Formats: sequence, C-alpha cells, structure tokens
Amino acid sequence: MRSPTTEKDNAEMLTNPESLRRNWAGNLVFQAAQVSEPTSLEELQHLIRVSSRVKALGTRHSFHDIADTSGMHLSLRRFDEMTLDPVAATVSVGAGVRYGELGAWLHAKGFALKNLASLPHISIVGACATATHGSGLGNHCLSGEVAAVEFVDGRGELVTWTRQSEPQKLAASVVALGALGVVTRVTLDVVPTFSVAQTVYENLSLDSLDRHWEEILGAGYSVSLFTDWRQDRIRQIWVKRKLAQSVETEPPEALFGAVRQQDKLHPLPGHAAEPCTEQMGQPGPWFERLPHFRMDFTPSSGAELQTEYLAPIERGMEALLAVQRLGASISPHLQISEIRTVAADDLWMSMAYERDSLAIHFTWQPHGEAVQRLLPRIEESLAPFGARPHWGKLFSMPRTRLREIYPRFNDFVALVKHCDPERKFRNAFLDRYLLKD
Repeated sequence: MRSPTTEKDNAEMLTNPESLRRNWAGNLVFQAAQVSEPTSLEELQHLIRVSSRVKALGTRHSFHDIADTSGMHLSLRRFDEMTLDPVAATVSVGAGVRYGELGAWLHAKGFALKNLASLPHISIVGACATATHGSGLGNHCLSGEVAAVEFVDGRGELVTWTRQSEPQKLAASVVALGALGVVTRVTLDVVPTFSVAQTVYENLSLDSLDRHWEEILGAGYSVSLFTDWRQDRIRQIWVKRKLAQSVETEPPEALFGAVRQQDKLHPLPGHAAEPCTEQMGQPGPWFERLPHFRMDFTPSSGAELQTEYLAPIERGMEALLAVQRLGASISPHLQISEIRTVAADDLWMSMAYERDSLAIHFTWQPHGEAVQRLLPRIEESLAPFGARPHWGKLFSMPRTRLREIYPRFNDFVALVKHCDPERKFRNAFLDRYLLKD
C-alpha cells in the first residue's frame, strides 16, 4: 500500500536503468540482462524480433517475478499518448500511462473511469494484465473496462483485438499476465465525470458485519474494510459515496455500531494521514477520492509485501472467519488487511471470472520467510471457497490447483502457445504456475 517514489524520484528512476533492477517493494532483484527503451512501435517490434527472451517492465508493483526475464526488459514509458473518443465513450492510452496521469487529464475533458485501485501510481496496462481492482459491488476489476487491446506478439507482429470484432479473444487477452506479448495500448470505457465524498468509520464488530453484511458492503459506491485480525473487529470502514448533482445528505454518524471519524485517518495505526485522499465527507473529483492515496505522496514508510485472495461473495463472511482463526499467526507479520468487493466479469484469467467476489488483501511487514510459511496455511483455510490468488502478489498455490479454479485455464495456455511459439515471453513465473509440462 505504498507508491514507489515521489514524482521527482520516479522521473529519475525511469531514466536510470540501474534503478530498474528491483521491484518497488525491494524484495526482488530482476535478472534481466539489459533494459531498453524503444521510442516507436517499429523499434519495439524490431527488439522483440531479434530477442530470444523479452518482457515489458511497467511500474514494478508486483511482488514476485511475473515481469522478470533472463533476456531484455523493455521500458515503454515513452508510449504515453492518450486519445479520447467522446462519441464512443472510450479513451485509448499507451503502455506508459499511469492512472493518476490519465485521471486528471480525463476529468478536465468531462469524463471519468468507472473505478480506480488504491494507488494511482500504477500503470494502466500492468494493472489490467493482472486483474488489479478497486472496490464496489457494481464495479468490475480495472480490466473489465478494457474495450480493445493492442500488443506485439512473439513474431513481432502487431495484434489488435476489440470487443466488437473479437469478443472472445479480448476476454482471453486482457488479463494476460505478460504471456501473450508486449501490450502497447489499451482502449478503456469512460463515463461522464463525477464527484465522490469519502467518510471513514471506526470499530465495527464482526458480529455486526455478519448481521448487516449486504448493507455494509453496499453502504457506498466503493467500500473498504481494514482489520489486523487481532480482535473480532474491523478497525476502519472507508465509504466512498458517488454524489449526484442534487443536494447531498450528510453521511450518518454511525454505521451499524461503527462510529464516524473525528479526524482524517491512515489505514495503518500511528501513520500520518497526509498521504491519504481527502476524507471527512469533503466532496472532490473521482480521481482524487476513489484511490486511498494521493498521487503526489508516498503513502507509507518502509518495505512491504502483499498477498490477496478472492472468494465468492456469497461465502465471503465464512472466508473472513476462516482467516480470523489464523489471526494469532498472521498479526505479528502484518501491517494491515483490506477487504473489498469486486463484480463478476468474463475475463478468462481474472480472479473474479464469472463470480462476484470478496477480496481479502494482506499488506505484510517485510518478513519474507515468515510470510512464505504462512501462505500455505491461509490458502488451506480458503480452499473450501475456491479462493483465487491475485496474480501480481505473493502466493504459493501450485499449478494443479490453479487449473482447478480457473475454468478457462487450459484454453489460455493454448492461446499463449499460439501467440508466442518461440517462447520469447516465457519466464520462471509462467513456467511455475501456467506453462511448464
């Protein structure tokens, strides 16, 4: 739950290849032999054609080797074009664009994305490739808004699949895990711009959450629950209300026993709230309220690790209670957990494929060995619910289990082999979890 750097440091980092040797959490050193920065589509295609191993490198907000390669890393930061089609209600963006940059630009033109993740610092293409998400009973993961994808395949050919022309191929290729090729551009659905007000509530009992499950998760356009698993309580509830143009009523003083905040809060106890987006019911544009953290701040201090699992929402409370029983083992290594909802989609490798989901997220202390020992226990507790791990975060689930919980797993593997016959985009992560026979 932190951004990689300040804006100044981010610019310096992207122009210094040596700084791209690590992911932004600092727990992984990349093995790529070199980093190249193409300035045109033609140059990118050439680099892919002459390379035996190649991967795109985005904002590096993954906590394992999904984006690593033994060959060449490609930084696409110069692919930064943004093109709005107000008639079609879509925006096309290059692979180097981040959500925070697109948000302000879109809002100025009277449009918005339907939802955003906790951090605006992440790249759009990278987030969509791993089914990264925001929150809301009616909101898909960020990949669900993709109307077209453009990528260079293993032959160096430019491929474009759209919702209109190739709906099945689009559903297969949006959450691609970097396996099909190097994405150069995506087209996203947009809606008219809107305002949001954010209010935080504190101290909700799990009993109250159980008894008022639907009302609490549906209390706003986007709702996030934060807990440390130390007690049978939710520490904070972040409720983001979408505002109409008419006069809005004040949010209630209490939410099923949780008390409305008196001061601006950070999800982590004892942390200054300045990096967080505005709260206290103060209205603001969507791109400044839907994320938890501001684009111009590093929202937490120190390194961290992350894990997340998505379970069917109708069994969400059971899944939470299963994790709660591990609380004494989890809490010594945890910073905070966030619980959110994600609407079902039809994207083959999405964690929310064909089911409305409850996402249980863990932001860990940088206790790598202890976290790795905990993951199988958490996964075992969530196995009865068919929980799916977030592709960009730490998990230990074997390939045999992933094949069981993703109905289109084998179809996706076949598509990967078709698009990348020379295995240019293969890496240790894909071999471990998807492709190696």
